[in-house]
Amino acid sequence: MPAQPAHKSPAQRPYLLPEPPRIAPGGFRELGPFNWAFSRVASVVTGVSDAHIFSTLGRARGLFRGWLHFSAMMMPFGRIRRRETELVILRVAHLRGCEYELDHHRRLGARVGIDDAVLQRVFEGPAADGWHPDERALLQAVDQLVQQRDIDDDTWATVSSYFDRRQLIELVMLVGQYDSLATTLHVLRVQRDVAG
Repeated sequence: MPAQPAHKSPAQRPYLLPEPPRIAPGGFRELGPFNWAFSRVASVVTGVSDAHIFSTLGRARGLFRGWLHFSAMMMPFGRIRRRETELVILRVAHLRGCEYELDHHRRLGARVGIDDAVLQRVFEGPAADGWHPDERALLQAVDQLVQQRDIDDDTWATVSSYFDRRQLIELVMLVGQYDSLATTLHVLRVQRDVAG
């Protein structure tokens, strides 16, 4: 599979024109006490004035809480190692052109050793030099899932050699979750966060 082009800034992506949010972030009244408190704590922890993902999706009330639980079972409480999880999420975000996810997971990835050089390799894709064979296969699986909605037998066999069955299921669901989240953020026009 050919290498992906270097990551482009939002200004270089014509389909990421700044637009107002279709659903504005909510406050206490729109989110309810739990969702509002979660959104505020998440904003402080991530160092932003308002974590728009949470203050927007939190308007869905119970659905938001169910989504948080589902998501947390993969990140940060999944069976796949955190570095691998962040590689997967960053690759999905890059493939989908989701700057919001990239912003958030650049910070989280840095905590598990994903520096600028590794991040650039994520943007270049599985064909980039420097990947461990397991990481290369993992990124190939991500690319195939996002682009073809399947994983070929050779890539599956490679990833199956070091992931157990639960991790394999989690991998497919993790990619699907962040692919879906990229769609949600795009359709709702959730704005990028501003440093607090």
